[in-house]
Amino acid sequence: VVAAVALFAIMLTSSKLTADEHSRVIAFIPLFIGTAAFFALFQQQFTVITVYADTRLDLDVFGWQVPIPWVQSFNPAFIILLAPVFAYLWTTLGKRQPVTATKFGVGLILMGSAFLIFLTQAGKPVVSLWWIVLILFVLTLSELSISPTGSSLATKLAPEAHKSQMMALFWTSVAMGTTLSGWLAGFYSMDTEIPYFTTMGLMSIAAGLLVFFGRKPILKLMRGVR
Repeated sequence: VVAAVALFAIMLTSSKLTADEHSRVIAFIPLFIGTAAFFALFQQQFTVITVYADTRLDLDVFGWQVPIPWVQSFNPAFIILLAPVFAYLWTTLGKRQPVTATKFGVGLILMGSAFLIFLTQAGKPVVSLWWIVLILFVLTLSELSISPTGSSLATKLAPEAHKSQMMALFWTSVAMGTTLSGWLAGFYSMDTEIPYFTTMGLMSIAAGLLVFFGRKPILKLMRGVR
């Protein structure tokens, strides 16, 4: 947090920034927060979802037991399958594609929705593996809406004199989200899963709605960057 505040302060007080660059750095603030919020939930696939797979999932598929670590392979597999689809979609749409803030808002809503899907199986001692496949599929759609978009946006909004600092700022948001993810995971247990998944899901959806409905002022601050 201290590093993020310092990086924002360095850029916003720099005499080397033009008026447009100063406005673009300000526009990055809500998207920086959105990225941190996204990774706070996304990185729980390595904590909460791993524990969930170990203790709750029926890993039997046609008589074969899926190794627990393999659950971590679903998201990368979906990335490999869907990344070309998203790339083709944005390339084909060109200037008609949604603006970055819209992608962020939709991505956060999808992330919250993935956590709310957990509620359909709350309290069940054994859960079908296919529920986690569905959850990680939705999570991947969220990731493809935010993660590559965020890193690309950081380069586009970066002031000419502070390009490396802007990229450092983006990765600081990833670090903040990952740290928060580990802290939040400590509140998860089977006894608390209903309030836990409900809170995580609704907070992410609320953040997504704020970004989505705030897309016009954010776009205005971005001064020509979409």
